[in-house]
Amino acid sequence: MSNPRENIGMSRFSFRLGRIAMLGIGFALAACASQPRDLNSLYARSAQYHGPERNPIIVIPGILGSVLVENETERTVWGAFKRQTADPRTSEGMRLLALPIAADTPLNRLRDDVRPNGVLDQVRLSLLGIPVAIRAYVGILTTLGAGGYTDGAIGLNGIDYGEGHFTCYQFDYDWRRDNVENAKRLAAFIDARRADLQAEYKTRYGIDNADIKFDIVAHSMGGLLTRYFMRYGEADLPVDGSVPALTWAGAEHVERVVLVGTPNAGAGEAFEQLLNGYDPGKPVLPHYPAPVLGTYPSIYQLLPRPRHQRVIFEGDGQTPVGDLYDGALWEQYGWGLAAHDKDTRKFLENTLPDVADPEERRRIATGFQATALARARQFHAAIDRPAKLPDGVDLYLFAGDLEQTVDRVQVNPETGKGRVMDRSPGDGTVVRYSALMDERTGGDWSPYLVSPIDWSDVNFIAADHIGLTSDPSFANNVLYLLLEEARD
Repeated sequence: MSNPRENIGMSRFSFRLGRIAMLGIGFALAACASQPRDLNSLYARSAQYHGPERNPIIVIPGILGSVLVENETERTVWGAFKRQTADPRTSEGMRLLALPIAADTPLNRLRDDVRPNGVLDQVRLSLLGIPVAIRAYVGILTTLGAGGYTDGAIGLNGIDYGEGHFTCYQFDYDWRRDNVENAKRLAAFIDARRADLQAEYKTRYGIDNADIKFDIVAHSMGGLLTRYFMRYGEADLPVDGSVPALTWAGAEHVERVVLVGTPNAGAGEAFEQLLNGYDPGKPVLPHYPAPVLGTYPSIYQLLPRPRHQRVIFEGDGQTPVGDLYDGALWEQYGWGLAAHDKDTRKFLENTLPDVADPEERRRIATGFQATALARARQFHAAIDRPAKLPDGVDLYLFAGDLEQTVDRVQVNPETGKGRVMDRSPGDGTVVRYSALMDERTGGDWSPYLVSPIDWSDVNFIAADHIGLTSDPSFANNVLYLLLEEARD
């Protein structure tokens, strides 16, 4: 595969179970925001026009952005922080929140009884026994509402949608799972929506077999699965560890894609939390142990690229730890599911109750982790390969770069412990270089961006990861791109 540096010049949410699991604060701020009245009036005429040339839109949330429920009981596993919600501090909560693990087993065969159940439009908390509902993704949904996009589930007040809307779809997915698996699910979702819309276009406009094109707005990690889908459609990663043939199969039915705060180059914080877990430090939210997070293939796919040298040893501050995709390295330093601490032992005992031998449980855990890391290596190679967009397809980025954001992590070579070393400009969750996939990071500097991603346009917003989606500049520019900018 070509080195991205030698080729063309050229999503505070996403992976971070930090502020994101703390949905209350971020979404409370977003819920207080509203689009300026003149923005609604500015796009009123375009918002109420629904000719056949107007593309329907798909909203794809980031990690933690879809509700998860248990099939058998319909109990909410993620998305409602109440007494009956899964608590990772309990054995049952660990079982529900973690994915099954096994050694030498493809990740897509490790299934549990949990399913996605809609985009997280509200976060339900119970604070001192008082139920509180805080709107999630309110910024993106309000923006799209001002543009006349709705699927009937949004129902924002004060916006005149006109009549007969069928133009917006929310794609939910199990964000714990492999991004390739969810990209394949997106392909099936689009096929189903196309069939529905072709029937609708026949009824409304008399068009047979309409060539339906979608626009996509993807937040945070949702942008990663979108980029894979565009390049490879429903193709899986080959079993030999290589990358699929670049067909742009998914882009066949897509015209414009807007990525918002997507960690295209991963982040050091994903590594740090796989080692240490996440403690929100708030009474309404529990500690999320590292071994629970370690069962999520998606988080390994948010690791920084080894070539960018964002995880280094303590000391001179310059020596990278090596190949972050190498399971043996994780075993050597006791990282993630290879840790020897009591939390990991307790988790494995609870997760693998039929395995009596602690060493065998550890073997299974490290085998699973090695599989997840190898899958992350392959996934990164697939989305990092330099490629020009096909004709008629545009890819836009909205990112923040005025917040100090966790960048590098340093590791103690004696103990294997990792901690945040320094911060760089970003949106508070995703550093600027990661959103851009800037290949100058960790390598030779040049005055112009070097990225394997063929950006159609890049916009920087003075807002944090959640604030990006409710910023008036974001709303204005996104509506212009979707509604008014001329298309090929």
